[in-house]
Parts: sequence; structure tokens; C-alpha cells
Amino acid sequence: MAVQVIHPQLQERIFGVPIRPRLLHQVVMMQLNSRRTGTASTKTRGVVRGSGRKPWRQKGTGRARAGSVRSPIWVGGGIVFGPHPRDYSYRLPKKARRAALLTALSLRMQEEKIIVVDKLELAEMKTKEMKKTLDELGVESALIVIPEPDQKVERSARNLATVKVLRTEGLNVYDILCYKHLILTEKSLKALEERLAPIQENAGVGG
Repeated sequence: MAVQVIHPQLQERIFGVPIRPRLLHQVVMMQLNSRRTGTASTKTRGVVRGSGRKPWRQKGTGRARAGSVRSPIWVGGGIVFGPHPRDYSYRLPKKARRAALLTALSLRMQEEKIIVVDKLELAEMKTKEMKKTLDELGVESALIVIPEPDQKVERSARNLATVKVLRTEGLNVYDILCYKHLILTEKSLKALEERLAPIQENAGVGG
């Protein structure tokens, strides 16, 4: 089914706010750090395998003093100041996160990379159907935002490396910036405007 591009009047307070690169950077770093597993782990001299016996007597051998084969200066010994499991995630204020989302949307608007279609329906649940639809729109790299679950659209896009499908409530700064185009359906645009319309940008957040 062919898609029809429409040209609705986009709200200025959502798609026309000043671009704040520093705020975008802060939110992207927050998202990336929150995705880190933090499972890297090393053994200190207290947990590395090895005898606790003194290798040789303190004096009279001509060799340097040694108290344990688990010493960090020995091969196979413990690690000093190595990484241990930790949580890298942190949260920026809610107003900052929302302001960054408005900034990302406004950036794509300025670049004329937002495409609004009346609806997105595929004849079959196949990758080639999604590719055909994107070719009709003249895009290769795109973030597609849908208003509700749609298995045909979501599954047809998952084998395309330069395409991602998100539902309206999952729209975020990192994914908007990762793809060259932002494709919205008429319903997802309306849902997005209802979600973001009451939000007023906080002038006190770093720009």
C-alpha cells in the first residue's frame, strides 16, 4: 500500500525551540551510561588463587623480599585498582530530559528531516514491504514512530540495519539523533503533541 505524505502545521513550541547542543550531549551520555552493564570484574590479592605461604625466608637468599605469590607484582597475582561491578546509570532532572527531547525534534525539523504520513500499513509482514515503503519516501535511514503496537511494521523493519520502529511513548533523544529521518504517522504526531504540549522548556537548564 502506497503511503501518502501530509504536511500538517507543526506546533512551534514542540518543533521550533532553540537548539541546545550541550543539553543534547548530556542526555545522550545519560542514556548510554544507563545501558552499560557494569559487569567488569578483577580479582584482588585477597581473592586470587594461590598459597598464603611466604615463598622464601626474608633474609639470606640474595633475592628481593617476597611475602606472597598473590602479590600484584607477581605474574598471576592480584590486580590493584581494577574494575569491579558497578552501576553506571544516573538520571538528569525530568525538565532537562523533556527539554532535550524538544530540542532533538526541533533539530530534525530545522534540517527538514521529519516526514509525516497519513498512516503506515503494510500488505505483508515482510522486510521487502518495509523497504519498498521507505523507497517510496526516498529515505534509507529512519526512525519510525507508531502510535500503538503493530506487528507487521515492527517485524518488517527489524532486519533493516538503518531502520528502527518505536512507539510514541518510547521516543527518546538518542534514537532521534541516530537516524537521519524521523517518520511520524498522523496518529503518532497527534499523540506526541498531546504528550509534549503541556511541557514548557525550563530556561534554567544548561544550554
